[in-house]
Amino acid sequence: CRCCVDGRRHSSILYNILRSQERAASPAGQGPRRGQGPASRGCPCGGSRRRRVALRSPQVACKAASAVLVKTLRFVQNVPCFQELPLDEQLLLVRSCWAPLLVLGLAQDRVHFETVESAEPSMLQRILTTRRQGEHPPPRGPAPGRPHHGSAGGGGPHLPSAGEIQAIKGFLAKCWSLDISTKEYAYLKGTVLFNPDLPGLQCTQYIEGLQREAQQALNEHVRLIHRGDEARFAKLNVVLSLLRSINANAIAELFFRPIIGAVNMDDMLLEMLCAKL
Repeated sequence: CRCCVDGRRHSSILYNILRSQERAASPAGQGPRRGQGPASRGCPCGGSRRRRVALRSPQVACKAASAVLVKTLRFVQNVPCFQELPLDEQLLLVRSCWAPLLVLGLAQDRVHFETVESAEPSMLQRILTTRRQGEHPPPRGPAPGRPHHGSAGGGGPHLPSAGEIQAIKGFLAKCWSLDISTKEYAYLKGTVLFNPDLPGLQCTQYIEGLQREAQQALNEHVRLIHRGDEARFAKLNVVLSLLRSINANAIAELFFRPIIGAVNMDDMLLEMLCAKL
């Protein structure tokens, strides 16, 4: 990121060209004033949130996440009203919510993990390298708006960004600060699992009723156990809203690609859902 290194001495031709174009585009006589450089206002391009990160101890963290995924799908399989749904409806629900359910499981089991920055090649390096090989520059990740569940084909890993990891860790910290109980986690998972707004569902009214029942059970449990905390139910609903900021692709790349490789999550979920865990 150019924004974070303006205070250093540079001698590269590319850097000098970019800087000369920047100075030519700025109004005459309006150079950077003291105290308003990048060091004082942070990186304006948001590069710190786009940095790619990887697990510090992938074997430990991935093993823990895999155990949580198995436990999560076992929980789903043991919900009687879920088993009454057709298999294609079950799979559609699980495909859409496996990542938030997994993160709830990580919070419930208090799984901690550390990440380190990954030395990804710069865009210039990628262009020069691929052109030497007579190829087109590889994409940096899935196109915006397109879900990516991993594939069995080739291609390097799409490491999650620092911002995506920050969202996961922020969610875990929020859950731990509320000291959510086992029953509360179960009702939260039920609310997430039974999502009637998914396109393609046939049993919409039935699923909507199940989600409403999960919310009502959570509310009654909170009123019974936490009588002095009238805001707790609202706080737990904030936890559910935070789940929307969790990127399922980042979860798959962070916890499963290091040990399984370029796996298709849909295929893996179908296999696990049909198996007796």
